Amino acid sequence: MAFPKRKNLQEILPQGKELLIVVGSKNPVKVQCVEDAFEAAFEDQPIVQGLNVDTQVGKQPFGDVETYTGAYNRASASKRAFPEADYWVGIEGGVDEVGDQMVAFAWVVVLNGGSVIGKAKTGTFFLPEAVKVLVKKGMELGEADDLVFSKDNSKLRGGAVGLLTRGIVNRSLYYRQAVLLALIPFLNKELYQ
Repeated sequence: MAFPKRKNLQEILPQGKELLIVVGSKNPVKVQCVEDAFEAAFEDQPIVQGLNVDTQVGKQPFGDVETYTGAYNRASASKRAFPEADYWVGIEGGVDEVGDQMVAFAWVVVLNGGSVIGKAKTGTFFLPEAVKVLVKKGMELGEADDLVFSKDNSKLRGGAVGLLTRGIVNRSLYYRQAVLLALIPFLNKELYQ
């Protein structure tokens, strides 16, 4: 006996209504930047829900591979946990060494019900020596920022980029562009199938 094909929300709701997006994090900065990006990219009204998931990478990812893997794992775990959604998004911040300095960046992965994967990376910026030393000793970037800048839970607000740009570029703005870039395959389906 064949089971009927499960309909997704896109097939049930009238066009131009709502998109359900699940973000693999409850961090309000990540949830907000995803909502802003989807709102800018699509006519449909986004409903964005954050979900705590296991990244299966270190608490502070190092390098592109580990950071991308964390973003992919966030999106994939969200899809497994809430398969009724239209899109699943993973955002993972990471660091890497460039010579004797350290840069910060993030990877974004967007999945839909099909086989297309949207992915993009933020710009990079160099971290101050005091932060780099703490991260190299095993501290997560957000914790190192809090210690160096005498803040509390800065990763839930402006993050390192917000602290270092004095609020000109906050973490949500920083991630939003990468989320939009990760949506390119979904905005140009005929080119990415």
